[in-house]
Amino acid sequence: MAKTDIKMPLPKLDDLFTTEQERQDRNSEKVVDIALTDIQDFPNHPFKVIVNEEMQEMAQSISEYGVLLPVLVRPLPNGKYQIISGHRRKKASEIANKGTMPCIVRNLTDDEATIIMVDSNLQREHILPSERAYAYKMKLEAMTHQGQRNDLTCSQVGNKLSGKKSLEILAEEVGESKSNVHRFIRLTELIKPLLDMVDNDSLNISPSIALSPAYEISFLTKQEQEWLLNSMECNVASPTVSQAQEMKELSKSGKLDEDKIEEIMSREKPNQVEKLKLDFKDLQPKMPRGMPTTEWVKHIYKALDYYNRAMERQKQQGAR
Repeated sequence: MAKTDIKMPLPKLDDLFTTEQERQDRNSEKVVDIALTDIQDFPNHPFKVIVNEEMQEMAQSISEYGVLLPVLVRPLPNGKYQIISGHRRKKASEIANKGTMPCIVRNLTDDEATIIMVDSNLQREHILPSERAYAYKMKLEAMTHQGQRNDLTCSQVGNKLSGKKSLEILAEEVGESKSNVHRFIRLTELIKPLLDMVDNDSLNISPSIALSPAYEISFLTKQEQEWLLNSMECNVASPTVSQAQEMKELSKSGKLDEDKIEEIMSREKPNQVEKLKLDFKDLQPKMPRGMPTTEWVKHIYKALDYYNRAMERQKQQGAR
């Protein structure tokens, strides 16, 4: 009878010098108080931590009663911890001058940590388009590293285990259509000032860009987006879907330049109230001494936007 070789797993060196209880404690989750200075933020965290009235109320509650719900962290090789869920509680604890906070310590891989971080924050009541865009992108990339393959620029995404496309799985998990998830991820291609305007649209403040034209604009190069941003400021206007699509097609064919963008953006839109427009070159001599140019543009933009909105309301009231 042939001999059968049985390979026995060799114990790790650490296991030879630790008790069974110590090994169990090392692998089990536990709640411990950790110094805030030892808790590092999650890298490229897509969700904004805003110090507003709600944050101040949370800080006041923590000052009186402490953090009632422990945050989730994972240990790092440098001896510190990385926060996975609970960034707002950490910020409120800092405002309340707390030195430590209760934490659940869990051993997680980079991809596991990313998925948990995204899923826990998507439960928030109010999520900005930019937050959703980067959260979806980060989770899809993490799913890829866990054994799936994808192409973020299209919906042709495959899962080696279930046969489903990764984009389809992600859409099901977040309760969105595949096309919506794809459109949100495309927003990460926008330069920051334009992406901020997409957030402004969800908050109903100006200057703003609606989601549909923003998606089309995301296909423009960074330089073309900069030209568009300048034209929007000069014309005090945002592109319509048709204008954004026209610029996208011209960009694809290599025929979009600064003059063409200005020509498209300066067109009168149907049923549009005639708007007051100013040339920034004429305003520069009147700029207050010492004021940064960007701040001066913002002040002028807000004033013109206020005037044009008032004229629009006046026209609507007259039509009733």
